Amino acid sequence: MSTISSQEVISIVKGEIEDYDAHAGRIRETGSVIWVGDGIAIVYGIDHAMYGEIVIFENGVRGMVQDIRKNEIGCILFGKDTGIMEGTKVTRTRKRAGVPVGSGFLGRVVNALGDTIDGLGPVKEEDYYPVEREAPGIVERKSVSVPMETGILAIDSMFPIGRGQRELIIGDRQTGKTSIALDTIINQKGKDVICIYVAIGQKASTVAKLVNTLKNKDALDYTVVMASTASDPAPLQYIAPYAGTAMAEYFMHQGKDVLIVYDDLSKHAVAYRALSLLLERSPGREAYPGDVFYLHSRLLERSCRLNDQFGGGSITALPVIETQAGDVSAYIPTNVISITDGQIFLESDLFFAGMRPAVNVGLSVSRVGGAAQTKAMKKASGSIRIDLAQYREMEVFTQFSSDLDEATKEQLAYGKRLMELLKQPLGRPLSLHEQVITLCAVTHKVMLTAEVRQIKEFQMGMLEWFDRKHPELGNEIEETKVLSDELADRIVAAANEFKEAVWQTQERSRAV
Repeated sequence: MSTISSQEVISIVKGEIEDYDAHAGRIRETGSVIWVGDGIAIVYGIDHAMYGEIVIFENGVRGMVQDIRKNEIGCILFGKDTGIMEGTKVTRTRKRAGVPVGSGFLGRVVNALGDTIDGLGPVKEEDYYPVEREAPGIVERKSVSVPMETGILAIDSMFPIGRGQRELIIGDRQTGKTSIALDTIINQKGKDVICIYVAIGQKASTVAKLVNTLKNKDALDYTVVMASTASDPAPLQYIAPYAGTAMAEYFMHQGKDVLIVYDDLSKHAVAYRALSLLLERSPGREAYPGDVFYLHSRLLERSCRLNDQFGGGSITALPVIETQAGDVSAYIPTNVISITDGQIFLESDLFFAGMRPAVNVGLSVSRVGGAAQTKAMKKASGSIRIDLAQYREMEVFTQFSSDLDEATKEQLAYGKRLMELLKQPLGRPLSLHEQVITLCAVTHKVMLTAEVRQIKEFQMGMLEWFDRKHPELGNEIEETKVLSDELADRIVAAANEFKEAVWQTQERSRAV
């Protein structure tokens, strides 16, 4: 009978242990549903699940671990709960929630899970990014200094947005919030900026109309539309902005500039409130859970401009918030205002008075300010914001007075024309040279002789005439981004030339 040495026994035991560990790793941890309803499932028997981990239900529906308790976990469902009932088996995947990413998604409409919903077939992904990711630290960031031009004169001249900034668009429903975001996307054509539009809780017809507008303006080629519509369950509406940001991060890490629009975060907060209440988390102010501030701060902090060592890409965020009766001091609006780097406040009264975009000059602000403005725009806009504020004040005080001195009359006339000039039709963003030429002409009082109702006609005629007769002026502004005194004088001289040679001739022919 052969004897086995102690060394051999140890090696056999070691082998058994290693085999057992490998086998144990292949064992999938499963549990069963003990309660389901309203897009929530409570699962018993999965003891080692991580927060944010994906679990798969017996019928193929995916869920995400959102609540971890002593003997059970709460999961949010990324699909319909009709095929899930008490006793349904649930399996861990050991994978965090994520979305497929890649340049193939450009020009496509996808849902919050990255699945295409435009009927044009699947997309070959290039990578898989987690929806929740830690925001870049201070060392990785760079100060905001490159403009993200919206093409909207009222915004670019007074509340400039920079690449890497987070600028809130806030206002009541139907005041043109989405229109500003849409015009900004259209204005990025040819500027090497990738756009991501995240629709949260909107009607599918509204999203379809928006996609059609982007297609008609040739802006869909560089845009990803992520839609989580009103008919989608609350978990998909909750995850959509994080999934959109994951897609944006993929492009940012390649050194590209990205513009992301969250439309809108009010509905996002409502979806999260529904989930939290169903998961029996304690409600706080306005029934929102206590971590609703963290909900948006951890999302918006991911938007930044990386320094060159980390690729130099950027994510510019335009979150949208809907107010009730202009109440910017409500819970969710104040939360998001305190996270962002400024806000564009759209006022209902201005909108209904025909001032579109209905930007309130007093309550709107950009906390990055002139740092993100080209030198040409900074010089051309000059004191336009102060002039507008003075006009609004003077208008109130002088509406009951008939005896006005000449200086006051001129200031009122100038203010009226300035207000008219800031009106802008949908889908007609202005290029940098068009904005600079317009501002130069108006601040040097070239347009004072034109009737208020003819100001837009004067502006468009003048810009078309500049492109035809003096293209070198526009080219110089676009190339140098600087407005020298000599160039400003040439622009004013050319604008006066247009007024005398073209506009006044047209006026005389109209009179005849």
